[in-house]
Amino acid sequence: MILSAELAQQIIDKTQDILDANINVMDARGVIIASGDHSRLGTLHDGAMLALQRGNGLEISEHDVDAFKGARPGINLLLQCAGETVGVLGITGPPSQVRQAARLVKVTAEMLVEQADMLSQLEWAKRHREGFILSWVNAELSSEQLHDWAERLGIDVACRRLAVLIELDRGSPSADLDAMQRLMDLLAHDSLVTQVSPHRALVLQPVMDQAGQRRQGAHPGPDGAIEALLARLARHDIHGVKVAVGRAFDAPGHLHLSYESARQVLAIGKRQFPERMTYHYDELRLPVLLSPLNDGWQGEQLREAVERIRGADSHGRLLKTLAMLIEHEGNLSRCADALHVHRNTLRYRLDRIHEITGISPHCFTGLVELFLGLELSSGDGAH
Repeated sequence: MILSAELAQQIIDKTQDILDANINVMDARGVIIASGDHSRLGTLHDGAMLALQRGNGLEISEHDVDAFKGARPGINLLLQCAGETVGVLGITGPPSQVRQAARLVKVTAEMLVEQADMLSQLEWAKRHREGFILSWVNAELSSEQLHDWAERLGIDVACRRLAVLIELDRGSPSADLDAMQRLMDLLAHDSLVTQVSPHRALVLQPVMDQAGQRRQGAHPGPDGAIEALLARLARHDIHGVKVAVGRAFDAPGHLHLSYESARQVLAIGKRQFPERMTYHYDELRLPVLLSPLNDGWQGEQLREAVERIRGADSHGRLLKTLAMLIEHEGNLSRCADALHVHRNTLRYRLDRIHEITGISPHCFTGLVELFLGLELSSGDGAH
């Protein structure tokens, strides 16, 4: 561990009241990095350098000061952390008067150093774990790297998991930062959680069976975990969040697919159901599976038919009719009843759709093609 000037100053601030004397803190080179006498900052402390060389504490009496350049009477004690010397604590004053208090100051100082070291290690472990999660869900690791890194971190990659994305409501930058910090603190008990954007956190949730045991097969059923999470966030004044649950995949190397599915679920859920707070893959399965078509020429071809209908349908009757026919699985009688129109009127509208698009809604494949076009166009409010 490297003793920083900030930590050294904390040591002085915490121990200054223990005794009425000046306290210096030197790093492992003997340089004064914190002191009650600011004029001495950045200078070499001969007594500390000798103590470091000897590997033991050093007392300087009134009679010894001439042997040390710029030294004053006092006691220099080694500061140690995990068996390593990280610096020197210097207490100014006649050794006989400060010796007893100096030991207490040393104990207090080393407790602060050990605490800082522990926090540093915890922070390092947290960052290392978050880095692993990001690499895992972005498919950046080979199978060997995945298992080696997971073993060192104590993570069971054989456990079947699904990605849960939590998105915060966007406010001011300072409010966003505070809310995200509080969110991450609340999720800290879950070992597999990381921040993936300024407004999103990712939790890799183990898939549980009905008995509460982690399971390797079958799709995860609905449970109250998300509702419990939302209630907990609300109790901590975190509101307006969106939660998207992706699909679980069996192989550890496929976890990135669960993450990608959660991202798609969130995007589609927000677009189609903006009033809702939670979205699940099982509820949005088809639009999620169709989403890769959005940017390709195939998606453009499927949407083109819907756009043609929309362009020739100023009152929206044809699109409404098509959506109703799909809802009633192609059954003309039930569709006509739901629309409160005569069957001949319904047939006329369907023939008109065929005329506009070149695709017949009377046949199964034509209806499926038009249905897919409606699904891909749903973000534009087609139905």
